[in-house]
Amino acid sequence: MAWERRISRTIRVRNEQTVGQLARLFTAISEAGGGVGDIHMLTETSRHVVRDITVYADDLIQMEAVLEAVRAIPGSKVIDVRDEVLELHLKGKIAIRSRYPIDSLATLRRVYTPGVAEVCLKIAKDPALARLYTSTSHMVAIVTDGTAVLGLGDIGPLAGMPVMEGKAMLMETLVGLSGVPILLDTRDPDEIVATIAAIAPTFAAIQLEDISAPRCFEIEEKLQRRLDIPVLHDDQHGTAVVTTAALLVASRQTGVYLSSAKIGQIGLGAAGFATARMLMRLTGNPVWGADLNPEALKRLTRAGGRASSLGEIMANCDIVISTTGVAGLIKAEMVRKGQIILALSNPNAEIDPDVALAQGALFAADGKSVNNVLGFPGIFRGAVDANASRITNEMLLAASQTIADLTPPGELVPNPLDKKVHHAVARAVAQKAIEQGIARAEYVPYVEE
Repeated sequence: MAWERRISRTIRVRNEQTVGQLARLFTAISEAGGGVGDIHMLTETSRHVVRDITVYADDLIQMEAVLEAVRAIPGSKVIDVRDEVLELHLKGKIAIRSRYPIDSLATLRRVYTPGVAEVCLKIAKDPALARLYTSTSHMVAIVTDGTAVLGLGDIGPLAGMPVMEGKAMLMETLVGLSGVPILLDTRDPDEIVATIAAIAPTFAAIQLEDISAPRCFEIEEKLQRRLDIPVLHDDQHGTAVVTTAALLVASRQTGVYLSSAKIGQIGLGAAGFATARMLMRLTGNPVWGADLNPEALKRLTRAGGRASSLGEIMANCDIVISTTGVAGLIKAEMVRKGQIILALSNPNAEIDPDVALAQGALFAADGKSVNNVLGFPGIFRGAVDANASRITNEMLLAASQTIADLTPPGELVPNPLDKKVHHAVARAVAQKAIEQGIARAEYVPYVEE
């Protein structure tokens, strides 16, 4: 699911050193509909205080209203307004760096010519040595055509690059994999498959990202048949893994068992359909599904699910998951007492969890807590470390179970920045690959350098 898309600005404000001046500033921000984040005092004299204050708003119009409200406060002067999100993205968020300094001719000869020729000849005789002597063992292609970027939709591959860079940063930071963004300027599934297959020797795995449904299903399936390295569409399976983990946790907290509960999935796009399939494999029971697209309903039926409607799901299902992107879709009066409701669309859920709980829901959460960053880094790390030929459904379920088991009491999922969780997911995925006989290397757990 997408991150919450509230915008922020950092304003540098010089306030007169008078009682209540800062409180008046905060009041003005609040009354204009904004929020306050970090506050850093830069200088203080007997007359003035200069601070950097991060303010939040829902959109650019509201942000301008917030800034005008601050500018209008007597005794306060706005010195500067900075967009730190844009500043952070200047020249991109990632770069390829050498692991070794080239500080002498001797080093140059070892890493390039003539020394590198010896390594090339060894790999030519035995291609399996590439995993030992090149970076392919930790390189993951992050591939998009830009047709389904976050909640923004079809904005093209170039506009999707900041998201691909973010994915690469998370891979490197959390599990030490080298993610390489690949932007494809084509929407033709066969061209996408052929292109990825042609560049596949560079990589240990392929992560498909932000490719629209239903094309994403065809592309993933064709690549999985064609390549002998892991291929995973994160928008499908990463989201499904974390959603299933959240449901396992909710089930334990409420006593509503997944195996006996009626489960409904509202929205059968990439994430919704993959979640429905994972839950059907886990429970052995059909998932009720609703979608405005008749083809999506047929796809669910072919997978063993039950085509339904929003009203039928809300009236009959014990557990409701919604991934439609339609804010307010689930009305308060639709909620039944005792239901578990995960309304996962961002930035605004199909129903506010507090509203659902007030109507009698036993458990309710939104997409701010359920994000696939908890899934894909560890899944790929485990598959790559085991040199698995593919990522199986059982490996994905092992990831879900691990995430659920490591969730602290009172939480829905673990902290997504806890590296121990990602490393545990990697171990579980690799061990499952070994059990299934698809690991082609002795598993050595990743150790952070």
